Amino acid sequence: MKLSIIDLEDGQKVLSGVQAGRQLLGKLVAAARPSADPEPAYLDFDGVEVATASFLREGVIAFRDYARTTLPALYPVIANASPAVTEELEFFLRHRKDAMWACRLARAGEPRDPKILGELDEAHRSTFELVARLGTASAPSLAAQSEERLAPTAWNNRLSSLAARGLLMERRSGKTKTFAPVLEAC
Repeated sequence: MKLSIIDLEDGQKVLSGVQAGRQLLGKLVAAARPSADPEPAYLDFDGVEVATASFLREGVIAFRDYARTTLPALYPVIANASPAVTEELEFFLRHRKDAMWACRLARAGEPRDPKILGELDEAHRSTFELVARLGTASAPSLAAQSEERLAPTAWNNRLSSLAARGLLMERRSGKTKTFAPVLEAC
């Protein structure tokens, strides 16, 4: 799924303010469609020159949080953001000790140059890196393979936290949940 921010904002290239961010949230909620299978929802910033932290907080971050609780198969990803938008979002996320995927989209829609904007604490960062290295993992498999001696419940809490931020994609198979990075990090 790809949602064009500039189209939703009627061609506005400079996006600012709490109220405008809240209006974008409403438009994103209306445009997002539930998915049966987990998939990225690319918030395409192509053509947007600047977006303020207040706009991003009330629109983009609020949509990410909404999607992760209400549309659990959607994983919002920032796409095609200008350096100014990326810088503002990176600063905001680091201040909150939060993180979000960002990438460029190729013409055919494939993600390119994926990276995580923001900051993860040491425990979440090491968990994310381990899952990224393995490709896919479950809490019991991490408990069995990791040098950290944590119970599966502790691993599940870390994995669930990363999924709630939209960094790991969660799939359920019977009673077991498996997790994989939403995008392949380079």
